[in-house]
Amino acid sequence: MASQKATSIDLFSFKTPQMRAFHLTWIAFFVCFFAWFATAPLMPIIAKDLTLSKDQVYSIAIAGVFATILARMIIGPMCDKYGPRITYTILLALGSIPVFGVGLAWDYTSFLVFRLFIGVIGASFVITQYHTSVMFAPNVVGTANATVGGWGNAGGGVTQSIMPLVFAGVAAFGFSQTLSWRYAMIVPGILMLITAVAYWKFTQDTPEGNILDLRARGIAVDSGKKGGWDVMKTAAKNYRVWLLAACYGASFGVELFIHGIAVTYYFNKFHMSVENAGYAVGAFGLLALFARALGGIFSDKIARSKGLDGRTWLLFGLLLGEGVFLIAFSQADAVGFAIAAMLVFGLFTHMACGSLYALVPFIDRKVLGGVAGIIGAGGNIGGVAAGFLLRGTGNPQLCFMILGITAIVCAFGAAVIRFSIKHKQDEQALYDAAVAQRHATATGIPAMA
Repeated sequence: MASQKATSIDLFSFKTPQMRAFHLTWIAFFVCFFAWFATAPLMPIIAKDLTLSKDQVYSIAIAGVFATILARMIIGPMCDKYGPRITYTILLALGSIPVFGVGLAWDYTSFLVFRLFIGVIGASFVITQYHTSVMFAPNVVGTANATVGGWGNAGGGVTQSIMPLVFAGVAAFGFSQTLSWRYAMIVPGILMLITAVAYWKFTQDTPEGNILDLRARGIAVDSGKKGGWDVMKTAAKNYRVWLLAACYGASFGVELFIHGIAVTYYFNKFHMSVENAGYAVGAFGLLALFARALGGIFSDKIARSKGLDGRTWLLFGLLLGEGVFLIAFSQADAVGFAIAAMLVFGLFTHMACGSLYALVPFIDRKVLGGVAGIIGAGGNIGGVAAGFLLRGTGNPQLCFMILGITAIVCAFGAAVIRFSIKHKQDEQALYDAAVAQRHATATGIPAMA
């Protein structure tokens, strides 16, 4: 039976299950990312209200990404076992609870606990990438994964700019700063609940139907296992998974770190206002609107002639560029140069994330959830490690420089990834079949068997 995976991306269509999944995955990830980092641009105000020390602010930034590590490990196998539709709906609904709850924090400890639980919604990325991976064919899956990931990641940029405005809007009604930041957190919580309902109502797990229904009818799906630790153990035996996890730590981990600390960095070092610092960091986040997609598009284009090797060498080049310009950012003492360097290294960072997850679907199709979960967790481990590095050095500029060097080292890690000849031949055959199917659909001429 011919694959029902989409061989093209019809951006303005909502008619097919593939395109409904495409749009609702990036919307759900956007909302989760928005809620995940909603407190970050308000931290100077929150720190004053709760009398937090500098070390406590750093610990809160670490907590925001720490819980996601375990959550991403768990959420991948859940997608294999229960399907992305059920998994995403549950994550959105339950994840809204600590988002609402953080507004009730009364001291450092209570805020830290709520921030830790909010970090769980960062696992949304794994579901997003899983869902598009099973919906789109090899010739466009890199573009699909990178685009939904990038548009969703843009929520991190939007929240940097919007949450200070939400705070100001609440304060304009006469509420104190203490109440205003708390009431502002109602907005992302409500968005999560609305999205949970939409995801449940309008998506399905695969082009053929929902995973649990298909299994009940005896129909095999992509995952050869039913989820759980078997999936994780199989994925963990693949060295490529760990190299890509390290690369994701050096790319997405840096992105998380910037979202969590950059407003405070600009506020303290360059004496920018919270609003202006939020706009600067927001621009970094909004690069994801197109830069991640570019990484995936380039990966799919290169794969046509260079196959899987081409995808890995693209990742190498992007990580190398990220590292070089991150080091430049670390040495910036003028605010204009700092912002410019941040945007350039941000462009490479987002593109590296996109090209990396354009490679993920080809590592091991049978345990896709485990592969996506481990590599996704690697991104958060990178973010947590960066947080501990900052706390240990106490020097943001030194921390940025070390992270730049790390990105360069990880680039060479990507360069040593290899695939067997059979693996490359099999994947190239699937790629060519998808291209032929797309051509047949466009021309009405049946593809040759």
